[in-house]
Amino acid sequence: MSGEQKAVNTFKGLKLSKMVEILEQFADPSLAEKWDNVGLLLEPTTSTLITNIMLTNDLTETVLEEAVEKKINLIVSYHPPIFVPLKRITQQSWKERIIAKCLENRIAVYSPHTSWDAVYGGVTDWLGDAFSSHLCDKLGKTPLIPNTNEEMDQRTGMGRLLYVNYISLNKCVELIKQHTGLSNVRIAFGKDKNQDSTVECIALVPGSGGSLLKGVRADLYVTGEMFHHDLLEANHNGVTVILTNHSDSERGFLKKMCRNLEKLLEGAANVSVSQVDKDPITTI
Repeated sequence: MSGEQKAVNTFKGLKLSKMVEILEQFADPSLAEKWDNVGLLLEPTTSTLITNIMLTNDLTETVLEEAVEKKINLIVSYHPPIFVPLKRITQQSWKERIIAKCLENRIAVYSPHTSWDAVYGGVTDWLGDAFSSHLCDKLGKTPLIPNTNEEMDQRTGMGRLLYVNYISLNKCVELIKQHTGLSNVRIAFGKDKNQDSTVECIALVPGSGGSLLKGVRADLYVTGEMFHHDLLEANHNGVTVILTNHSDSERGFLKKMCRNLEKLLEGAANVSVSQVDKDPITTI
């Protein structure tokens, strides 16, 4: 038995239902977009205490191989591996194989997706932290689309508007690269703008932000990806756009969430972040 396995076995574990409860204390599923598929997606028939949890942005076959090797019994996959209805579970497609293998190895799967985007302290706020040292004290950071449920924290909602103390576009690129750990990002300059132009208002959405950002008045949009025509529309309106690639605008949050979960679980289970999960796009 390896040292890692021995360490994992020292955790007392929690019932899956309790783990789901803890995850939903952090981000209520009702915060998710109506079209989304969040919550517990796979539940093995055999009841097993959750002692070993792995966070990943995407549940791919490579990530699942890592999970099986590490004897993971709960995968928290930010993007839901089950999004559209499946008519069969066979070996014909990679998503079907993932579901079959998870159940075969008694691995539960939970997906938070847009509930983590909307919650205060979640993915969107993490992305906005790139500019934390430059936020305007009076205006700061607010939801782009505020949550309308008065019983919830009013700092929740989709997207964020950030007001900063006039920093250059070149500085914005530098801050995003530092925060995400990326060597390269893509930038589309707004009409009559260049790298020395300054910004005061930044609108950001992790992932694919085109629909949420459309028509938003800001100097700069920050997101993972946008359609070509949405980019042109923004640029003609004088808005510059920084693109990181879809999941590269989200993945860095997992390390922060790993620490959050460790505190919430109070030592009941081991929590780790996938080492092989990565964006499918590589800039060469």
